[in-house]
Amino acid sequence: MAEAHQAVAFQFTVTREGIDLQLSHQAFTEIYLSGVRSWKKRIIGLKNSVVTGVYPASPSSWLFVVIAILATMYTRSDPSMGLIAKIQENLPVSQSMSNQCQTLVSAVLFSTMLWLLLIFTMRMCLKQLLSYHRWMFEKHGKMSNTTKVWVALVRIFSGRKPLLYSYQGSLPNLPVPAIKDTVQRHLESVRPLMDDTEYERMTMLAAEFESSLGNRLQWYLKLKALWATNYVSDWWEEYVYLRGRSPIMVNSNFYGMDFMYVTPTPIQAARAGNSLHAHFLYRRKLNKEELKPLMMRSAVPCCSYQFDRMFDTCRIPGTLTDTLQHWQDSDYIAVYHRGRYFRLRMYQAGRLLSPREIESQIQSILDDPSPPSKGEAKLGALTAGDRIPWAEARKKYFSSGVNKQSLDCIEKAAFFVSLDDDEQGVMADDPASLDSYAKSLLHGKCYDRWFDKSFTVIYYKNGKMGVNVEHSWADAPVLSHLWQQTLSTDCFQLGYNAEGHCKGEVDSSLPPPQKLNWEIPPECEEQISQSLAVAQALADDVDLHVFSFQDFGKGKVKKCRVSPDAFIQIALQLAYYRDHGRFCLTYEASMTRLFKEGRTETVRSCTNESSAFVRALEGGEVAHVCRRLFHDASEKHQHLYRMAMTGAGVDRHLFCLYVMSKYLGVESPFLKEVLSEPWRLSTSQSPMHVEMFDIVNHPEYVSCGGGFGPVADDGYGVSYSFMGENILNLHITCKHSCPDTNARKFGAQIKKALHDLLHLLSPNQTEFNRMEEKRPEVKKNL
Repeated sequence: MAEAHQAVAFQFTVTREGIDLQLSHQAFTEIYLSGVRSWKKRIIGLKNSVVTGVYPASPSSWLFVVIAILATMYTRSDPSMGLIAKIQENLPVSQSMSNQCQTLVSAVLFSTMLWLLLIFTMRMCLKQLLSYHRWMFEKHGKMSNTTKVWVALVRIFSGRKPLLYSYQGSLPNLPVPAIKDTVQRHLESVRPLMDDTEYERMTMLAAEFESSLGNRLQWYLKLKALWATNYVSDWWEEYVYLRGRSPIMVNSNFYGMDFMYVTPTPIQAARAGNSLHAHFLYRRKLNKEELKPLMMRSAVPCCSYQFDRMFDTCRIPGTLTDTLQHWQDSDYIAVYHRGRYFRLRMYQAGRLLSPREIESQIQSILDDPSPPSKGEAKLGALTAGDRIPWAEARKKYFSSGVNKQSLDCIEKAAFFVSLDDDEQGVMADDPASLDSYAKSLLHGKCYDRWFDKSFTVIYYKNGKMGVNVEHSWADAPVLSHLWQQTLSTDCFQLGYNAEGHCKGEVDSSLPPPQKLNWEIPPECEEQISQSLAVAQALADDVDLHVFSFQDFGKGKVKKCRVSPDAFIQIALQLAYYRDHGRFCLTYEASMTRLFKEGRTETVRSCTNESSAFVRALEGGEVAHVCRRLFHDASEKHQHLYRMAMTGAGVDRHLFCLYVMSKYLGVESPFLKEVLSEPWRLSTSQSPMHVEMFDIVNHPEYVSCGGGFGPVADDGYGVSYSFMGENILNLHITCKHSCPDTNARKFGAQIKKALHDLLHLLSPNQTEFNRMEEKRPEVKKNL
């Protein structure tokens, strides 16, 4: 009970001589410093609110307007055209105020109103400017005069040094596409998947929907778009993520990997010390809004609202729907190791612990010999199983007493940390080591992660690390920004000493991490076992293959004047056709963050153009015809990607129409069939923030990216990432239970497709081979 005594600020005992009062100066110092830290955050938050609230103007511009108005009045002019006099007449002031003072107050009030009007006008102008998206459809390197003027105006109205959330009030709202356009695009996307009879039937269903129920649903949807900030995002979060009753492990959560060839230190606690410190440095920047908003073409801002729930957030299970809970800044993390849960405070006397101090605290957890309490070891399996049993168990066994206190500690932590006894990473003598590493990050042992937390950082015994991310609060690019910033800070800013330990000294007065206590009844243990069985069956069914394709990368593809993303997507279509003899509905994730509170949209990568190319190539058509068809398919894919990014996609609109039909209690055969079509090929490109790494001079510092579980029982999940100019990493998932899918076999088909496409586009391989010989050698420190 040492922790309990440390929490008491004073002690007193009653004796014959009276009350003996003993004050703890250390406790009062902690209270004082905690209060100072809290007030500093409030002041910074207030300051940022003011700066963001008046953006694109600055608070100092108010003083400029006031001085300008007063200076004009000094010259006997009336810039207000009588408004200042009107304000003075209606000014509720006492008789003691002189006429000159009243005039001054009236002028300041008029200046303030004029300043606010100017801010509103600038913000509306910027909002209209950001609604222009024609620049995205222009060929790379060929900017029209209209776009050049537009870029100049955007930069003029954007102000200087924006904070993370500065553009939020100026971003346009996501438009609702015309129902006719969405239906037509859907029919076009399913044409290569259907024969003539099926397509004719789908066309009739679409025409009937468009001419009857569709217009009614569209009217309600437009009404929502006028009222809500984003007509998609709230329903997408609720119905796609939070209302799902199946396990979120594998089905929803995704993962990210460490460096592929470099392990900065083999000491587990040291790696945790540096990277945990880096996480909190990032959170400090996030709270101060010092992170730069993501900009496209260095001028067009993207929405930043997803960053708000990155830390101190947990998904809370419910019987009907889950909820996302976000708390104020937690000063601790929750740590799991060998079946025990710990609370590790990250601040001491108001300051963030140094990396060396965090290493010491983590090491004390690793050295702690205490066994887990009864039922504690596999408690995390509740978050890995079905949601309804977890919700019922949480309400029944964790709503009071010591269990509630410990569960609150986990859920309210900044994030979750798992200290793993296994060794993972790229092993020179094990070709399947990346597969094992990825599976460990995706699901672990099904009980050693807290899948409900916004993210869980995993540290392995050999110094490798990774992250498992809950999906409902944000999309991959947001967490990727944190992860890559952490990797960069860990290696290039903090560093390690010669022995592999963190730099710095340790404060010997630091209190040890607090072990959490549990009282798990036998009935709850039974539920834990049932959830673990469900999760284990799901995890065992995952077939996962990760490989790094280094024969060529996006550098060579771009020299063929082809979009690297389109190149990969067409290669995936070719590989799937060779593997299955048919085409399938293909999902590629695209962002809609050019709009306020935008998340994602779907690019339907299987097109008439891509299928025509694949059939021609497999049918032995001559090379120049195949090249022409390939370029047609590439241009079509790029067009669809741009349409999705600019709010003219298919799937989110149809999804919202379907939700609206459920609210109105009407059935649509067309929408029901559209929403039931399986995504047998679900793909996503993992974003790389290249400014964080110098891959040219340090080619070994490349991550292997991340991945996700299969979406369909009989399909594939494919995540890919371009690392520099010469490396392409791919993560392929499917299910062992499906006899028609095999991750390694599909990976081999992708490799072959990549080579065949490059051979088609670059028939003269002599120059290519010579270039490959000049590539820098990657130093592998396994």
